[in-house]
Amino acid sequence: MNDTVISAKNLSLTFETNDGPVHALKDINLDIAKGEFVSFIGPSGCGKTTFLRCMADLETPTGGEITVNGVTPREARSSRAYGYVFQAAGLYPWRTIGGNIRLPLEIMGYSKEDQAKRVQQVLELVELDGFDRKFPWQLSGGMQQRASIARALAFDADILLMDEPFGALDEIVRDHLNEQLLALWARTEKTIGFVTHSIPEAVYLSTKIVVMSPRPGRIADVIGSPLPKERPLDIRDSPEFIEIAHRVRDGLREGHADG
Repeated sequence: MNDTVISAKNLSLTFETNDGPVHALKDINLDIAKGEFVSFIGPSGCGKTTFLRCMADLETPTGGEITVNGVTPREARSSRAYGYVFQAAGLYPWRTIGGNIRLPLEIMGYSKEDQAKRVQQVLELVELDGFDRKFPWQLSGGMQQRASIARALAFDADILLMDEPFGALDEIVRDHLNEQLLALWARTEKTIGFVTHSIPEAVYLSTKIVVMSPRPGRIADVIGSPLPKERPLDIRDSPEFIEIAHRVRDGLREGHADG
């Protein structure tokens, strides 16, 4: 398919440790199309973050293959095909918010004029306009995470990979950021891969939910979402939402039993 952005074929990854091999991923087959919002959910140690790191060339598979935009993850990384958001915001405390967002642009050699323009654009995108001269310690946890997302968006990659970016935040802040992330996705039409432990979060955000089984990490189910692209928070009370959540929960139980 021409619109396939990320494709994994029989992907496996085994870590060699002093206690013997650890089979993190086994026979993963998945295609992600352009513009999809795909969440990965499963128990701790099921390989969902490892799978995301394979896409980002942060881990090297030991079997099968994976492509990003039709090339290897290493080539995709060199061409800056994606932005990556870690679980912790990872902002440098000695740099302002604007300075943190500029950092990858400085490394990539963008002009100062282009840097300033892009910083302003992404700050507006994540609703942090006016905070460019603040330092991370002056922002709440949720605002810091939005700044981290802005940094990943600064060089306008078509793919955004997010590893439990809201996992450490309280429920009210998390709900607000979920709403903002959906709005950002609708505006930018980026392809998003999103790791989470939360069933409601996965169902609320995604066009497709990948349910993973315990180690060795395999795909237990892939659940498409019929929910509309416009999703107010109260959609979580709808019969459609509850039905998808039950399917995800059942997939987790079956995957755990198979594991």
